[in-house]
Amino acid sequence: MARRPATANRIAVLGLGRFGSSLALELMRQDWEVVGIDADGRVVQEFADQLSHAAVANTADELALRQLGVHDMQHAVVGIGTNLEAGILTTGLLADLGVPNIWAKAINRQHARILERVGAHHVVLPEHEMGERVAHLVTGHILNFIEFEDDYAIVKTRAPEESWDKTLADASLRSKYGVTVVSIKRPGEEFTYATSETTVYAGDILIVAGKTRQVETFANLS
Repeated sequence: MARRPATANRIAVLGLGRFGSSLALELMRQDWEVVGIDADGRVVQEFADQLSHAAVANTADELALRQLGVHDMQHAVVGIGTNLEAGILTTGLLADLGVPNIWAKAINRQHARILERVGAHHVVLPEHEMGERVAHLVTGHILNFIEFEDDYAIVKTRAPEESWDKTLADASLRSKYGVTVVSIKRPGEEFTYATSETTVYAGDILIVAGKTRQVETFANLS
């Protein structure tokens, strides 16, 4: 069974489907100690050698979770998507156990609201969020897109022609479009931090931050 240093962060991943297992394996790669729990013994067997510990258990069984030490963990992820009742009950139980940071997977916004009400601190809608992200990418203007709370986003996009051969100060992109150029990448080079004195050239890639609608408008200039 895979091992991690005793000092590593510990997390319980409840539900080892596609979402939960991918998350668990990535956390292992980042040197977390991952306890994977699923009701399906075949699934647990599949990941037994890849996680710090893998156990077959009913995730809505308080005694089972206590025996696995979940109540002592600072983090837990509920990756149960197909069985809505099990996901909701598991999330509520984790909240009752006092787990400080509970992440839960939802399949729609109504499901997300219920998970929040029963105690999830963070809710993710993987399919919905990926759909929104891909919708931005298919236009070809945005090379990468990350949206945060409060209508704020960061995009990776090509430098628009109006900024070529100018410093960022002279291009006045912030005053014109309300966006901030955070970083810049020349062809064949790595990203570097951008300053007001940074000159933009044709072919440059920019990392731009700002209100979602403003960064979308800016990206459409390229």
